[in-house]
Amino acid sequence: MAERKVRVRFAPSPTGALHIGGVRTALYNYLFARQHGGDLIFRIEDTDSNRFVPGAEEYILESFKWLGIHFDEGVSFGGEHGPYRQSERREIYKKYVQILLDNDKAYIAFDTPEELDAKRAEIANFQYDASTRVGMRNSLTLSKEEVDALIAEGKQYVVRFKIEPNEDVHVNDLIRGEVIINSSILDDKVLYKSADELPTYHLANIVDDHLMEVSHVIRGEEWLPSAPLHVLLYRAFGWEDTMPAFAHLPLLLKPEGNGKLSKRDGDRLGFPVFPLEWHDPKTGEISSGYRESGYLPEAVINFLALLGWNPGNDQELMSMDELIKLFDLSHCSKSGAKFDYKKENTVRECCESIIHNENTFIENSKESSNGGRHDEESCKFRTGTLGSIQFLLCCSNGI
Repeated sequence: MAERKVRVRFAPSPTGALHIGGVRTALYNYLFARQHGGDLIFRIEDTDSNRFVPGAEEYILESFKWLGIHFDEGVSFGGEHGPYRQSERREIYKKYVQILLDNDKAYIAFDTPEELDAKRAEIANFQYDASTRVGMRNSLTLSKEEVDALIAEGKQYVVRFKIEPNEDVHVNDLIRGEVIINSSILDDKVLYKSADELPTYHLANIVDDHLMEVSHVIRGEEWLPSAPLHVLLYRAFGWEDTMPAFAHLPLLLKPEGNGKLSKRDGDRLGFPVFPLEWHDPKTGEISSGYRESGYLPEAVINFLALLGWNPGNDQELMSMDELIKLFDLSHCSKSGAKFDYKKENTVRECCESIIHNENTFIENSKESSNGGRHDEESCKFRTGTLGSIQFLLCCSNGI
């Protein structure tokens, strides 16, 4: 069997500004794809129409353009596996929902929000699963005639995944090793809602990754609890042999280390958490961005790359080409990475100084002799921001 081509994806939701943690996830996908001669797909996950924010998609694309992270296919880039917006793939998802229903891997549930609330009040820690589904209004407890009649009447329903209890589910993670979860702790997740005729994230994610031939899913640690469900969905569809490899990245933590980095932390301590300035169309609030705050994209990329990953040596300043060459998922940390904004500010100050004096540095390096302290060769000077940083460090260290 021929070796599978590396294909990875970054799939944000257009619900607002792109968080710097999302930028790091996209960066790691980009580095991995480029290192292996693979493809990076840009997909928009917009199944939750209530959370859609106008301008968010354009903001995300502009952010990656500024950062120098390039996509090979997807929304605005084209490709052979489109459409790449989930809202444009309704009929595709319906087909696969029906496959699960026909194979007894899923069922239709008519329980109203009020009925579910009543069950939660009645049963402590209520979970819709094998032990409780028999007491609910669904196609497992109703006759086919009753189900057909309710659908004909226009009653809203959801399709739930039918999880069998007491099965150990193995998730082989490229960063964390083997993770084993017993299926009894999983609920029968909703996969599809008739109200908007759209799938939930779980179904759309699996179907899209399969049809787009994604080989590796590199995403944040917050999705690790969902990985067993996704493995079971691949099995239910008969796609286990082509299931992508999983890698769950460590969280970006507050500078103090106690919890996930948020916009409030940036507001509190005075640093951006978005790549570009964001104007919220709903509230009118303006949030600072790295670009508008004077940071250079190469510096942001370099800083982010080292949050949760190390190159296996003491090198701290790398060009994009060097990052691509050195990147290795096995060198990613399992624990969260503190967002050291003070270190980031040091890099920024160096960049600002370099921008002001760069032309002088270039001219001096050209005029110096081969044995001179500021020699272009000895300092490995390269024009461009990162090369300038390395040049400045060479000079400051007396090289």
